Amino acid sequence: MAVDLPKRAYSGAIREIVVGKGDKSFCVGGETAYPFYTFEGKIPNPPKFGLDILDIEPEGWAGALLEVYGDSVKNPVTWAKKCVELGADMVQLTLQGTDPNDKNLGADHAVLVAKQVSEAIDVPLAIWGTANAEKDVEVLRPIAEELSDRRLLIGPVIEENHKQLGAACLAYKHVAIASSPIDINLAKQLNVLLSNLGVTDENILIDPTVGGLGYGLEYTYSVMERARMAALTQQDDKLQFPIYCNLGIEVWKTKEAKLPDSEMNLGEHKQRGVLMEAITTSSLLASGADILIVRHPDTMKLGKQLVAEMLAG
Repeated sequence: MAVDLPKRAYSGAIREIVVGKGDKSFCVGGETAYPFYTFEGKIPNPPKFGLDILDIEPEGWAGALLEVYGDSVKNPVTWAKKCVELGADMVQLTLQGTDPNDKNLGADHAVLVAKQVSEAIDVPLAIWGTANAEKDVEVLRPIAEELSDRRLLIGPVIEENHKQLGAACLAYKHVAIASSPIDINLAKQLNVLLSNLGVTDENILIDPTVGGLGYGLEYTYSVMERARMAALTQQDDKLQFPIYCNLGIEVWKTKEAKLPDSEMNLGEHKQRGVLMEAITTSSLLASGADILIVRHPDTMKLGKQLVAEMLAG
């Protein structure tokens, strides 16, 4: 016997945002129903996946990650090309080397690496700072100017530096990744501040700040779910933006993902981190993620397979 599922009408919709330029650019957002509720509304643009690279050779990374990328991690340009070969929809360049608590490299280094990576790939590029408000202004603003023809995704744009970085996104037509600390009201407030500054709705993504599996994922899920509910059912236009989830760094910094088999009785380490990242990915997809930045290509493959099967019904 056929089951007649109850359906509801949604009064709101998520804005469509164009990511990147050229043949490999894509749109995210546009949903008129809850995640994967294709029986109630439209999901015109499936979630996209990016791989995360660093501007410097990584230190302390899990063996499972270093093994899959090999010597490419020694050069961000080679690493970025490898990510494209592996099927990434986009690449995120994390400026780890500029962190004042790390090597504290300057703007000249950041601009050079960002330009070289940008010229080496044809997929969209996100530039991710260190969440140090002053340092990110120092390095991200000149990158925005130098790559004004690229339509970058720039983040994290936080309340403390939203004027400077928001102005850079406005001037050079980049997309601001508005980052707030797992709080729906703070996320909305930051979007209001960016809008008041003049950043248009077509140039904002929400970064709710994510937690990995076992490290705050439930809080992230709740905030994202509430934001999507407010956007679709309460017509809250300051939350009607696609969601950007930078999850790879959160998963792979945990001891469960990094420790060898001899020190962690949770299965073979080459699979352990991937499964932790994949479960985090699937949870964020279910709560409304539109762009997911992961670190292991196997996670990306599993995520893309899940999205395809869910949208196919």
